[in-house]
Amino acid sequence: MKVFENYSLKKYNTFSIDVNCRYFVEGDKKEDFLEFVKMYELDPKKILILGGGSDFLFVNDFKGTVLYPKIKGKEIISEDENYVKVRVGAGEVWDDFVLWAVNKGYGGIENLSLIPGHVGAAPVQNVGAYGMQAADVIESLEAIDILEGKEVHISKSECEFSYRNSKFKEEWKNLYIITSVVFVLTKKPKFNLDYGKIKSEIDLLGGPISLSKIREVVINIRESKLPDYKILPNAGSFFKNPVVEKSYADKLKEKYKELPCYIIDDNYVKLAAGWLIESCGWKGKRIGNVGVYERQSLVIVNYGGAVGMDIAKLSNDIKNSVFLKFGVMLSPEVYVI
Repeated sequence: MKVFENYSLKKYNTFSIDVNCRYFVEGDKKEDFLEFVKMYELDPKKILILGGGSDFLFVNDFKGTVLYPKIKGKEIISEDENYVKVRVGAGEVWDDFVLWAVNKGYGGIENLSLIPGHVGAAPVQNVGAYGMQAADVIESLEAIDILEGKEVHISKSECEFSYRNSKFKEEWKNLYIITSVVFVLTKKPKFNLDYGKIKSEIDLLGGPISLSKIREVVINIRESKLPDYKILPNAGSFFKNPVVEKSYADKLKEKYKELPCYIIDDNYVKLAAGWLIESCGWKGKRIGNVGVYERQSLVIVNYGGAVGMDIAKLSNDIKNSVFLKFGVMLSPEVYVI
C-alpha cells in the first residue's frame, strides 16, 4: 500500500481538473485496505473512493482521504452449460473486462463496450448503455465495511439497483470499499439490438450476428459521437435521461412531436436528455474553456485549462434552460465534489 500527501488528482479524473487531495491511498490487495480501515478511524464525510474517475467533477481541492483500489484479477468460480460466474477485481478496467468476456463468448455486457471506468464503479453507478445495465448481470459483490473494519458480502437485492443508481450513491455512500464483483454471464447470448443504431449498423456489416460484431458496432457508434477523454477531457454523458409521468410526457409529445420517449411502464416514461438539451440550443456551444460537444449534447467537455466551477456553471445553465422550456429537471450522472 502507498500513501501520498497533498496529492494531485488531475490524472485520476477524466475531466482532467487539477485539484489536490489531503491524502491519497492506493493498494492492489483487499488485505491492504482492510488493515488500513482497522488502523485508522475514517469519517465517511472525509473520504472518497475513486476508480476510473469518469463519474466525478471536482470543483475544489478534496480536504480528506482518497482511497484508490487497484485490485486486479478475473476468476471463473462456477459454470454450467448455460452460464458462467466470474469474480472480477474492482481495479480492473471495465472495457478490458468486456473485451475478455466477448473473446470468451460470454454474453450480457457486450453492449456496455467502451464505457470508461473500473469494474468497482459498475455497481455504484449501475452503468448502462444500449439496452443493457450492469445490474442485469451482477450477482453479488465483496467489500470492506469502513466503519466496522471487516469484509462483507453484499447481494444484488441489497444494492437496490435502479436506473443509473444504487444504494452506494446515497445511503451507503463512502461506507464500503468494493473489492470485487461477481457477474453471471451467459454462454447462450440473446442479442439486444433494439436500442439506438445497433441493428442498422449490424445490417450494414452483413453476415451472422456475434458478440464481437456487436462490440465492434457499439464502439464505432460511441467513437462517432463521444470524444476520447484523453484528448478532449469529459465524463461521458453528464446528465441522466429524465423519467416523468406518462401523462406529462403525452402533453410534451403533443407540442414536440419529435421528442424521443421510452416507455418504462404504464405510468412512467423516460425522455431523451440529449434531445432536450439540443432543443435548447446547447449542442456545440462553447463558453471559454468549456462547452457542449458538437456531436453529442449530453457531453460537456474541457477544452483545456477549465476549472471545475466552469463546468458546474455550464451544467447548471443547461439544467435551467431545459426546465424553463420543458418543465423537466435534469439530474447529473456525475458527482460534483
